[in-house]
Amino acid sequence: MESGAEADRAREAKAKRYAREHFRLTLLSFGADFAILLAVLGSGASVWWEHRVVSASGWRAATGAVVLLYGLSLGGILKLAGMPFSVLSRRIEIRYGLNRQAWAGWLWDQTKGALVGGGLALGGLELVYWLLRAAPNSWWLWAWGAFTLFAVMLAQLAPVLLLPLFFKFRPLSNQGAEGELGERLKRFCARTGTRVRGVFEWKLGEKSGKANAALTGLGTTRRVIISDTLLNAAGPEEIEAVFAHELGHHVHHHIWSGLAFQTGLSFLGFWLADLALHFFAVRLHVTCIADVAGLPLLLLLASILSVILLPAANAFSRRMERQADDYSFATIGDPEPLVHGLERLAAQNLAERDPPRWKEFILYSHPSIATRIARAREWRLMHLNSEKL
Repeated sequence: MESGAEADRAREAKAKRYAREHFRLTLLSFGADFAILLAVLGSGASVWWEHRVVSASGWRAATGAVVLLYGLSLGGILKLAGMPFSVLSRRIEIRYGLNRQAWAGWLWDQTKGALVGGGLALGGLELVYWLLRAAPNSWWLWAWGAFTLFAVMLAQLAPVLLLPLFFKFRPLSNQGAEGELGERLKRFCARTGTRVRGVFEWKLGEKSGKANAALTGLGTTRRVIISDTLLNAAGPEEIEAVFAHELGHHVHHHIWSGLAFQTGLSFLGFWLADLALHFFAVRLHVTCIADVAGLPLLLLLASILSVILLPAANAFSRRMERQADDYSFATIGDPEPLVHGLERLAAQNLAERDPPRWKEFILYSHPSIATRIARAREWRLMHLNSEKL
């Protein structure tokens, strides 16, 4: 039989293989999208196709109908090009025991995602190009304001409109063991003086072997969701500590902080998009900045910015996660329950326990398990020393 240390080494080696395969596939998928956009833009195909749409339909260039048809065409090409990578990603998840969903269910989720995401993207595209036509000098400021408002609305409505399209949720029962856990979490809220609108079981186990918990929503839709895979595997002390971590996000207003950070990044993005359109439009033979043939340029810019700003965005996210961990340590009074919960999550999600520092800095939105456990140990030591004083 394997010893505990041997089992841990085997699991970590498996986690590293999984992370390596997943990262390699992500790079290939990103590279394929980037190459397609670059080819469409650089070859003149974007301008050619926009002219074909105009001449075949008889519509005037840069009208909403032309924008819609062009957006559907380009979006369809990118979606079809991305499907093989989605299939490969699913196969990797199955091979490592992390995907439980049948092909039919997976394809239905892909279809729903394409319809919802495509509909939102086309609505945003129509708004941007309407603003480009109506206010060519200040369009980016109006677009930035509109997208900021939309981000706030989406954060509020996602738990009640979007997430239920893909997952089932139900309030924690008042009966049996679930009822005892629900009462425990209610007592925790009362003791710490915090309130959320509810605690919901997230039926993740129907599709995945992974476990998770999250704070979602704003105002009347704010809630903590805990996956059934975590509820079924962890003890009440661990779940309470994970719940405290999610409440830490609530106490520190992290959803609003994240929206504010995202608003700053989008301001930079829209400003740079305006500069890029004015600089490159003539050079790419695009008739004007409101010509939808310039859309691949905007998508390329978004891709480049997402890569450049990824370390900063992840560093901001890790800072919020550390604050939420500290809140759990302080309110529970002992970091061990959260440490055990984190170790369980790492095992269920096949997460790398101690990745290279560069990888954690660039790619991780959460501190690694090893980093979080080290912080827990530091907290315990500081707490013990303060008690002695």
